[in-house]
Amino acid sequence: MANHWEEVQKKLDSIHEKQLFRETRIYQGIDFCSNDYMGLATNPSMLEFFQSQKEIYPFGSTASRLVRGNASSMDRFENEFANFVEGEAALLVSTGFTANFGLLDSIAAPDCYVFTDRLNHASILDGIRISGAQKKYYNHLDLNHLRSLLEKAHLEDPTGKKKRIVVTESLFSMDGDSPDLKTLLSLKKEFGFVLVLDEAHAFGIYGTRGKGLVFQDLDLSEIQSIDYRVYTLGKSLGLEGGIIVTKKIGRDHLVNVMRSFIFSTAPLPMVSKLASFALSLLATMDKERENLLSLANLLKESLKQNGFEITNSTSHIIPLLLDTEKQALFYAGYLQDRGLDVRAIRPPTVSTPRLRISLNAKLKLEDIHRLVEELILVRKQWNSL
Repeated sequence: MANHWEEVQKKLDSIHEKQLFRETRIYQGIDFCSNDYMGLATNPSMLEFFQSQKEIYPFGSTASRLVRGNASSMDRFENEFANFVEGEAALLVSTGFTANFGLLDSIAAPDCYVFTDRLNHASILDGIRISGAQKKYYNHLDLNHLRSLLEKAHLEDPTGKKKRIVVTESLFSMDGDSPDLKTLLSLKKEFGFVLVLDEAHAFGIYGTRGKGLVFQDLDLSEIQSIDYRVYTLGKSLGLEGGIIVTKKIGRDHLVNVMRSFIFSTAPLPMVSKLASFALSLLATMDKERENLLSLANLLKESLKQNGFEITNSTSHIIPLLLDTEKQALFYAGYLQDRGLDVRAIRPPTVSTPRLRISLNAKLKLEDIHRLVEELILVRKQWNSL
């Protein structure tokens, strides 16, 4: 019989050899890597509100939401959030991963097709996998390729007996780019598929009052034709949790069949209280959103002018592409030693090693200039090795 720990050691040795070893680290330095895009995780008003609520019990939710873990603050936040993004109903769950994973597992099945952007998040891909659905990858952002796959599916199943589901992120977290939402909605109208749109990295920054990218690119009738929209509390709201916006009948269905909801301990009651307060703050932060996007445009132009290769980012997420895993680790280590918290992202998370630079509303112009200056210095040091 094989020795388990020998197998584990061999796997770890292989990971080390490929420069892919990962470990948990305490964050420090100027934040160029987190998803706290609007700075609410450390916002003084959030802290003040939290302190005003600290005597409220229980500390933990004590059970799943269908047993004893539900709280009035959760129901209230769901209603507030659904109204904020012009949805009919919403369901709060423990994490964004749980939201995507559980949703896809609940609405997909072995007798349906799921068309997924090749670069969709692991939570989406794992949800499709566990559902047993027939997964159809389309090339990243290539809606012409999606069309061809939909047409092929129609030839294979002309009566439409098999349900079609299309799932994509509105803003891709490792590339900083977005699909053409107008074209996507046009395809939905033509082919009649169920559409799942993950707004995790766009919510709070884009659209009226930070409502999301769909509110920047689509009209209200188009937005409301999207069957499921997935959001997270763990990015622009500065907290943790996930929330799915859909029709009331869709929420009722998920409450009754979504295993990752039914069998998970509910989020902490304090989270939903803070989330309601964070949502009210977020709606007022137009100045911060404008400044954040201005800094993002400045950084992208500066990196290009100084000969760095970046993706076709249209957002505040700016991946700087590098040649090897070793180079990415060298750059990240150099920057961290100088007080700039930038992290290396490597395979299998992405195909090309990179520094994923994500900007947030707390950054200043001088922080951007310093980052570029240090990147120029680390490149010189790397090239001299």
